[in-house]
Amino acid sequence: MSRIVVFGAGGNAGRRAVAEAVTRGHRVTAVVRDAAKHRQLAAEGVTLVEGDVTEAGSVAAVAAGHDAVISTVFRADVAPADFYGEVSRALVAGLTEAGVSRLVAVGVGTALEAAPGVAVHDSPGFPEEYRQFSIGHSVENDVYRASALDWVVVTPPPTVLDADAERTGSYRVGGPGVLPTEEGAPAFSYADLAVALVDVATRDDHHREVIAVG
Repeated sequence: MSRIVVFGAGGNAGRRAVAEAVTRGHRVTAVVRDAAKHRQLAAEGVTLVEGDVTEAGSVAAVAAGHDAVISTVFRADVAPADFYGEVSRALVAGLTEAGVSRLVAVGVGTALEAAPGVAVHDSPGFPEEYRQFSIGHSVENDVYRASALDWVVVTPPPTVLDADAERTGSYRVGGPGVLPTEEGAPAFSYADLAVALVDVATRDDHHREVIAVG
């Protein structure tokens, strides 16, 4: 049994990661900005707490005594590069202070490589209105690369994920490039993204890398 912190536990990926981890028998600390809005997360095996993932002190206080951290955070009201830069720096500093080295973060598919060394968001014709969000995740990845943490960025495909599909427990894994699309395959689901997040957080298969899942 592992002790896992999930930041952004109230979101699409976060709440499913909490449920997935608890179902497997892990102890979970679910971190949200406003606990009153997410009372449904409180359950056997889950400790619901408020925390600020952009503040290293808050990260350290929440993460102390845990084995791994999963970050699924998102803010629509802050510039992506600013937000994910603050998040990644606070996670690195806070987890280092807390003595927790294992970090698993959700990436964005448009920051994966469309060709070696070329991100999807740098491909010709990529919509400018989505580019800044993708670049924000690239900033985050660079901060992790410069750290001593045992980090993994788990990155779903560059498409809209299915929020309604049931968990299959099955997914593919690749490197930093976009996984080839199988014709007729259904959209990747948040439920199976959660499976991948908990797998990576609790296993020893991946270290200090960006991986694609789908």
